[in-house]
Formats: sequence, C-alpha cells, structure tokens
Amino acid sequence: MANLRVAVLLSGSGTTLENLFEKRDAGKLSVDIVVVVSSRADAYGLERARRRGVPALVVERRKHKETDEFSAAVFGAITPHKPDLVCLAGFMSRLRIPTGYEGRVVNVHPALLPAFGGKGFYGHHVHEAVLRAGCKVTGCTVHFVDAEYDHGPIIAQRAVSVTAGDTVESLAARVQAAERELYPEAIQLIAEGRLRRRDNIVNTVTR
Repeated sequence: MANLRVAVLLSGSGTTLENLFEKRDAGKLSVDIVVVVSSRADAYGLERARRRGVPALVVERRKHKETDEFSAAVFGAITPHKPDLVCLAGFMSRLRIPTGYEGRVVNVHPALLPAFGGKGFYGHHVHEAVLRAGCKVTGCTVHFVDAEYDHGPIIAQRAVSVTAGDTVESLAARVQAAERELYPEAIQLIAEGRLRRRDNIVNTVTR
C-alpha cells in the first residue's frame, strides 16, 4: 500500500513537523510529507522542510485580509502536491476547509477537547487556564478540523495528570510529550484506513 501523502501547515519552529519526520524515519509512520506551508516567512519549520528536500512554501496571513481569501491561498498552494491528508502543526491561523478537503484536515490540541478550546486557547494560554481551574487531569486531542476553532470530530485523546506544584512550563512539557506520541499514532490510523466516521463520532477499527 502506498504511503499517505501529507501536507503540513505550520507557523513557527516546526517541532511537530520534525517529530513526524523522525517517526517516519523510524518506520512508525507510513507517510510521505509532500509539502510544507507556513503562514510566516520567518518560521524555522520551513528550514526543517528544506533540509529534508520537501517543498517549503509561504502564504503569509498578514497579506490576506479575509479568512476565506487566506484559506483559498493556502489550499491553492498545497493542492498541486496532491495530499491525501493535511496536518496542522502549530498553525496559528483559522482556516475555511474547502470542498474536497472535508475530513482530510487534522490538528492536535494541548487539552482534552471540548474543554479549554476555542479562540484564544493555544500554547501556554491553555495550560494557564488548566492550572487556574484546578484541574487534576488534562491532556491532548487529535481531531478533524472544521470551520470552528478547536472543533470537529475527535480521533484520539491522551490524558496527562496535573500534579501539585506544576508550572505552565512543567505541564506543557508533559503534554507536548504526549502529543509527540499521539499525533503520529492518529495519523498512522488514517494511513492504515482504520478510522470509521459516523456523524460526529470517529471509531477505530481493529485489524
């Protein structure tokens, strides 16, 4: 079976992209990363892609006034590369998912959705909110992307305990470690054709 063709969208350092490269190289991820697109020209993730010989493109958010216009430019950039799946990897801009890409765009969020999701809940803001709320458990979520922030059918989740004395930094480190395992695992399920979606529910099919 041919590898899943993946486009990666990012806005920053590209640590999630690098993790996907490493999992692929270790034989744990049956994908070919065919293009990387950044919403910022100075994102280091572009250099990570170039080092691997992957086309690295820039579609700057600041040059597009409307979300629809920006989204059209992003998907216009990746479509010639014929991706089967689009993975958000620290992509900090909202997207409109065009016809033909529904159910083909995924994201990982640093909380157990639907808790601590939505506009403004990203990065350290999520972990700050979790600690303020006194939560005993947090985690990460891989989900299909739709027109709303941090919304769409949930593919997989992993819990992370919140311990006494946690700081934003210590909690973020453990959640990120969970993300580095969960995101590739979820993508691999897609690559193997092992997900079945019915309305808003996604189930995994055993081999």
